[in-house]
Amino acid sequence: MSISILVSYIFLGLSLAAPIGPVNSARLDKGIKNGFWHAWIVGAGSMIADAIFMLLVYLGMVNFLDIPVVQIFLWLFGGFILIYSGAESILGVNRVNLTYSRKKESLSKCFLTGFIMSITSPLSILFWLGIYGSILAKTAQANGTSQLLIYSCMIFVGLTLWDVFVAGLTTGFRKLLNDTSLKIISVISGISLLGFGGYFGYQGLKALLGF
Repeated sequence: MSISILVSYIFLGLSLAAPIGPVNSARLDKGIKNGFWHAWIVGAGSMIADAIFMLLVYLGMVNFLDIPVVQIFLWLFGGFILIYSGAESILGVNRVNLTYSRKKESLSKCFLTGFIMSITSPLSILFWLGIYGSILAKTAQANGTSQLLIYSCMIFVGLTLWDVFVAGLTTGFRKLLNDTSLKIISVISGISLLGFGGYFGYQGLKALLGF
């Protein structure tokens, strides 16, 4: 198993977590108001929801990954979702801003905020079905199904690293936390998602034309 492949899946997890959407906005908001643990626990709630989606996709789709039509659909659909998410992250960069305020909230409330925000979002279902499903299809074709769990864990490591990074950013690096730095993160993340989307789209089109 190549270290570079494992790192690439960690980086993918970071890229999936980085776009400035509702959950990241909530992380930043809670962190600015209350500190590290409140920001982290919002992300933890969101990651629990992500883990549920990943588990459902993994259990529901792993037995169908060897079907060529399924692989083509997942690659193309995953590519579309990634490109859409990346473009939205870049095009919406001017809407990114921070509102500073002070108000203490309980950790349990912050956890529920992150969890409910992710588990109730219709886009989360499509997001994980398309992106994670396409990752499973690619990994199954290249390496078989024996290593799917390991690569899935690497994606989750990336999600966790981003959660810790954002929580730390809101506390230890507050001087860097401004509209400009958030816009830079959003653009870099968007470019990364576009790159992954282009790759998956290319693989899907190549498989479709050769099918």
